[in-house]
Amino acid sequence: MNKRERLEKSFAGEATDRTPIALWRHWPGDDQRAADLARSTIEFQQTYNWDFVKITPAESFSVLDYGYQDEWEGNLEGTRVCTKRAVTRSLDWTTLRPLDPSRGALGRQTEAIRLITDGLRNDETPIIQTLYSPLTQAAMIGGRDLLVRHIRTNPDRIQTALNAITESTLRFIEAIRRYPIDGIYFSLQIATHEILTEEEYRVFGIPYDRKILEALPDKWWFNMLQLEGESPMFRLCSSLPAQAMNWRDQEVEPDLSQAKLIFNGAVCGGLSHKRHLHLGTPATIREQIRAATAQVNNRRFILATGSTLLTTTPLSNIRAVQDIILGAGR
Repeated sequence: MNKRERLEKSFAGEATDRTPIALWRHWPGDDQRAADLARSTIEFQQTYNWDFVKITPAESFSVLDYGYQDEWEGNLEGTRVCTKRAVTRSLDWTTLRPLDPSRGALGRQTEAIRLITDGLRNDETPIIQTLYSPLTQAAMIGGRDLLVRHIRTNPDRIQTALNAITESTLRFIEAIRRYPIDGIYFSLQIATHEILTEEEYRVFGIPYDRKILEALPDKWWFNMLQLEGESPMFRLCSSLPAQAMNWRDQEVEPDLSQAKLIFNGAVCGGLSHKRHLHLGTPATIREQIRAATAQVNNRRFILATGSTLLTTTPLSNIRAVQDIILGAGR
């Protein structure tokens, strides 16, 4: 069974030869240059042979060209810290315009995709590109607190901005569809109850998320939703069209078995990026994998972490995930 077959059967709830697996991480420093991001991504895949490759650029790649600035200050997840926002007052939202995907940071990411797909051209591993939802991008551009305040005080200006950001994202999708990728990892970081109410997300999140997802090329057969936060809007977002859902199932609700009752696709998780991969041992990882696969009856399940690996994760723990699953499949 090849990787695409294994994943597609998992989406459908059919039996597979083994559990599909993948881990991913940020590449701080390398993510500032297309060639370096491509090389790190390719070498990571060649080392571990995951069932799919998630291209993980710096989170800010889609908003830098609005005037956003950031830097890496040593965060172990590899994420960067904002040093300048592109929006500081409500009127600024109305000045945003769709970006040219062939230039700036978007153009650099397009080049990274070209290099990654070219470097893995003899490998049948599916590849998905990380994209951030329009509302997630808006939270980067202006900061979460400012965004929420303006949603509640100047909603028309926020919707003007979201229309521009959505159009920019659609142009980026159009620019990268010529490369042999298989879908997107669509991050919905603002779809969590500690930031917005569900009614607010229905107005300022779902319509723009759906517009992106419904515009994806038909050939992109593998699209995954990703939720963040302590109280993710899992039920609300489960109605969006996607084949898989990823969230921190080891730290927040719902758990894997509950999620399968809500979402019709594959649930992606089972491991904590901190507790199991960063702080655990191969022995404790083995125990957790057994528990997770039993919880879901090993159907409609992709083994992964609920977030990116920490950059200091022991390599022995990463190898353990691979060895345990591949050993069980033999």
